Amino acid sequence: MDLDDASCRARFLLRDRDGKFPALIDEILTEAGIKTVLTGIRIPRMNSIMERWVQSCRHELLDRCLVWNERHLRHALREYERFYNQHRAHQALSQAAPLRTVSDPITDSERISGLNIRRRDQLASILHEYSHAA
Repeated sequence: MDLDDASCRARFLLRDRDGKFPALIDEILTEAGIKTVLTGIRIPRMNSIMERWVQSCRHELLDRCLVWNERHLRHALREYERFYNQHRAHQALSQAAPLRTVSDPITDSERISGLNIRRRDQLASILHEYSHAA
């Protein structure tokens, strides 16, 4: 009812497979045009992982930019997803990214003093990628 008042329409409801949701709820939602999407089987941490991703996305991206329209939002989310999976360091992965491993640390002081680090800005300087220059 609140969504109708706000002239919004929910298309999907994501929920777990808990027995407290009777089949009647799914029928009511289907009649309202809302598709129920169930979480994976035996994946108890799925909700916490997605909640963490949404929180990171909000704090690192959405709280720092103005979104003009749906096309702009989709572009920003695609860029953030790429950044999150390919570049952003994750503490739980020993500062690696999910799709990138961490290179071996440089311990030689001569090599450290000769490092040339480049910064590449993404999404109007909201996201920053750092890399060694060749």
